[in-house]
Parts: sequence; C-alpha cells; structure tokens
Amino acid sequence: MTVLASLRRLVLCLLVAAPAFAAPPAGAPTLPAVEWKTIQKVIGDQLRALKAGDGTKAMTFAAPGIRDQFGTPENFLRMVREGYALLLAARYTQFLEGALIEGAVIQPLRLVLPDDTVVIALYEMQRQPDGRWRIAGCVLAPSTVQST
Repeated sequence: MTVLASLRRLVLCLLVAAPAFAAPPAGAPTLPAVEWKTIQKVIGDQLRALKAGDGTKAMTFAAPGIRDQFGTPENFLRMVREGYALLLAARYTQFLEGALIEGAVIQPLRLVLPDDTVVIALYEMQRQPDGRWRIAGCVLAPSTVQST
C-alpha cells in the first residue's frame, strides 16, 4: 500500500474517531518522545514561516521532493495559500498523538478555525540522510467536530 493510500485510510479513521482521537494501541510501533517533539518543532517552525509569508524559510522544512516539485518559494507559498489556506486561518492548533503507519511517520495537527470548525492536518514526515526531519506531505481531513 502506498503512503497516500495509508494517509487516506488514516483520514477515514479520523473522520470516525476524531472526537476521541486515541493513543495508538499498546505495543504499536512508535518513535521515542524526543523524535515526536523534534517533528512537532519542524511543523511549528514551518507554520510560523508560512504565516509570516516567508516562503524561503518555509521551504527549508520541506523534504527534497516537495522542494523540487514547487521549485521556488513563491510557487510554494502560492500552493499553500490556494490549497492549504486552513493552516493559515487556524486560530488554535494542537498536536495529536503521532503514528507509524506501514513505515510512514504521520503527525496529526488539530486545527480550530475561526468558526470553531475542526480540521485535522496529517503531516507525513521523512528523516533525511543527515538525520533531520522534513515534511514530505500534508493532507487536510475534515471533521464533524466543533470546538467548544
């Protein structure tokens, strides 16, 4: 199964279980807590750069395949503004429990929008040869949950 198919499956699970997003089952493979904190910092740093309109800095947190796909910081920012505007509009964010799904490292981020709609951003992370974590993709999963 491809990573995209795994993400789709995770999205479906989130749509069903989003109100009570549970921790992975006991014994499920995972990463050490320090790795999840590092991953969350990479995502948070990229979000701050995106909100500041700094495409050059935002691209430094993307995996090489993403950088190659968009080429320039301007193209990258345009793609985010057009396809991921909800990331920029969120009034509140919260990292949820990360998971390893068929070898893919997935870090969910709960987004609460100004109208209290909740969306889950599912980040696929890749460890680079130099050991750093970079963002290899993101899927936005709608939710029926409202923030209170």
